[in-house]
Amino acid sequence: MYTMKLERLLSIIILLLNRRMVQAKELAERFEVSVRTIYRDIEAINRAGIPIVTYQGTNGGIGLAEGYRLDRNVLTNDELAAIVTALQSISTSYGNEQNLQLMEKINSVVPSSSSEDFRDKTNRVLVDHSPWDGNERLRPKLLLLKEAVDRCLVVNFTYSNANGEVSYRAVEPHRLILKGRQWYLQAYCLEKKEFRLFKLKRMKELAIEREQPFSRRELPAQESLAGKTVNDPSMAIEFVLRFQADSHHLAEEYFGIEEIVPMADGSWQVRKAYPEDEWLYSFILGFGHHVEVLEPLHLRETIASRAQQIANIYRNDKAT
Repeated sequence: MYTMKLERLLSIIILLLNRRMVQAKELAERFEVSVRTIYRDIEAINRAGIPIVTYQGTNGGIGLAEGYRLDRNVLTNDELAAIVTALQSISTSYGNEQNLQLMEKINSVVPSSSSEDFRDKTNRVLVDHSPWDGNERLRPKLLLLKEAVDRCLVVNFTYSNANGEVSYRAVEPHRLILKGRQWYLQAYCLEKKEFRLFKLKRMKELAIEREQPFSRRELPAQESLAGKTVNDPSMAIEFVLRFQADSHHLAEEYFGIEEIVPMADGSWQVRKAYPEDEWLYSFILGFGHHVEVLEPLHLRETIASRAQQIANIYRNDKAT
């Protein structure tokens, strides 16, 4: 959400630099927010030191103070390049037309004498958040939820939690969160009367209640979110894994070279703490014969039991 607001503020500034005056209603329609939100944006821009004046009357509107020009010291080429880099990275998972337009606008204010160097700076780093199989199925949900968040409209959906329990939810959407390549919605649940996190991949039959607006609530601190959070320390258990001697590359890839400890027999140990849930079981089983759970005992037994269940499926003598 902070990225969305930043791109809107920058777009308004660039638009006012290129036009003498624009109406608040036009800006609201352009960025799909309320007129009230636009006036809050204008106040934020004023506080940042860029003087914006509101002109009353039939031909009135919003414009920069007469004679004002954006000081090049306000945003340097390096700062503009950092913004473009951030937008390019977020667009790998959350791409929309506004992002592309904003990047074009930023490129347009860079002097032609610096354009080649500017392009080079924006291509030095790219954080690709997209999964290997793409985001095409998730993109419609993201766009719909962005609209609901921006316009403060209630959404409803059918939700399947981590235990496979299915329920109907009506919520007030407040923020989209990307964590560990997974998208979540932070929303106030009208049934539970508290903020919850919902994974977008577990949502079905998502719809906006266009006639049911809501007033934004104060977001709780991350550590006080009701229910299980994206990264809740209270849900974590400490465990120890032993990787085979010839499998240290797997341990390095998933945990980092600083996290693995060489043992006298040539194996490698990793001590970590993750929430114990279906994801953890699948994660450990995904290493196959390369890893062994040493502790705690109950996790070792759970993995052994599930491995046996998998082996039973592939038994050669299994009746057909």
